[in-house]
Amino acid sequence: MGKNLSDVVGNLCLEAPDRDYIWWKDEWWSRKRFYDITSSVEKILTESGFSSGQRIVTLLPNCPLLLALSVACWHLGGAIVPLNMLAGPQSLKRSIKHAEPFVIVVPDSIPLDMETLQKTQIPVIPANIDGQMPSFKGVCQTPSNDDVAVLFYTSGTTGLPKAVPLSHENIYSNVEAAALHFSAFEADECVLLNALPNFHTLGYSTSGLLPLLKGARQAIVPSFMPPDRTLKAISAAKVNFIVAVPAMIALLVAAAVRTNGNVPKHVSTIVSGGDRFPVALDARVKEYFGVNVMEGYGLTECSPVVAVNPDVTRRKIGTVGTLLPGFEYELRDENNNVISEGKEGILWLKGNSVVREYFRDPENTSQKFHEGWFNTGDLVRIDDEGYITIIDRVSDIIIVGGFNVYPQEVEEILNNYPGIKESAVVGIPHSISGQIVKAFIIRDNPAVTTKELMAYCRKQLAHYKVPRLYEFVEDFPRNSLGKVLRRKLREG
Repeated sequence: MGKNLSDVVGNLCLEAPDRDYIWWKDEWWSRKRFYDITSSVEKILTESGFSSGQRIVTLLPNCPLLLALSVACWHLGGAIVPLNMLAGPQSLKRSIKHAEPFVIVVPDSIPLDMETLQKTQIPVIPANIDGQMPSFKGVCQTPSNDDVAVLFYTSGTTGLPKAVPLSHENIYSNVEAAALHFSAFEADECVLLNALPNFHTLGYSTSGLLPLLKGARQAIVPSFMPPDRTLKAISAAKVNFIVAVPAMIALLVAAAVRTNGNVPKHVSTIVSGGDRFPVALDARVKEYFGVNVMEGYGLTECSPVVAVNPDVTRRKIGTVGTLLPGFEYELRDENNNVISEGKEGILWLKGNSVVREYFRDPENTSQKFHEGWFNTGDLVRIDDEGYITIIDRVSDIIIVGGFNVYPQEVEEILNNYPGIKESAVVGIPHSISGQIVKAFIIRDNPAVTTKELMAYCRKQLAHYKVPRLYEFVEDFPRNSLGKVLRRKLREG
């Protein structure tokens, strides 16, 4: 195994033990305090029988314990498996069974579905989220490679969740590349907000590990909601660097509105990822926070950051920026043939940040990984300067009578109509045209009707792109980052 992430953190803590490292519950922790907690957790793990290649499932909010447990686990050659405590019993049972963990660590202060967890016959250990763990005995399982640092479960757009094994090299190379690519990132100056859910790679890696491994400071909040509380944390910890998804950014703006503009003036960088960033939101962010948003793009299989607008002066709004150093790319057609530059194509990636396979899943591995290349499943366009525009998920393309319809294009038109808060478009099977377009609508104005929307779309879109069916809803099914799950909408 190459560089172990625990050694990187340990060296930082020993080099400058008194430097502020983690803001938690209204106070700053020094690097030494975090290092001491990590050492105590490692001692507990060693006494429990934990050994190289074992895995620890966590059902924790964002907290110091998750980071300390990760570092301790890595030092002993194991892997951490962060799961969403609200994922539901079926999803949790499936993931836990597949992960075969040594132990399941849960918070001692948050009620969970213990009946479901106990049925897994894996020891369940309640622990203090500040970083204290009780003694326990785990269950040794079939070991995984000792270079695996984190196992993330991701469903993508179709099928059951897949386990993505991020190695130490995957994570370290991605953190190094992201820090180099972000011209605004200076470890000694940055205070990052750790509010994205850490059971997802975007939050865990960009908000937790990036500052942890580069020696920057981070302010941890257990959950982003409610946004008013998070806004207060941003003020108290003097956060100046925020990575968030569009839904979170919109909620922060709404919280700022409620303060009558009394918002932190020290925020200098806001990066958006996880979903397409609405261009119209950029002006609102600028109005209240005084900065423009830099949109990025990533995938769990890429550890996760793939591309981002490097800074405000070089950003191209509407794009996800340029590739991080270390990535190679190819654009291919649906038959995996490489196509020429300047055209639209499916993005394939290779590099040290890209995982080799799915964990114990040869079928899905064979479908997505070929000769070191990973098929992102995303249809993109790359301009002459290397800026990437995400056109759509290939699996979300609607084909009407042989013509491709990209949901985002239709949604953008619908979202511009007065009285429409948000829309989501999917393809519905049709006996003649193959598919027709259906729009799910969240209204600001309940008076908006199907008839007027159809008339409006006919003026704005080619006839095959016009939604034939409309359904007004209160909200959409979403994942933990707020991204709309089109598959759920298609399934009804």
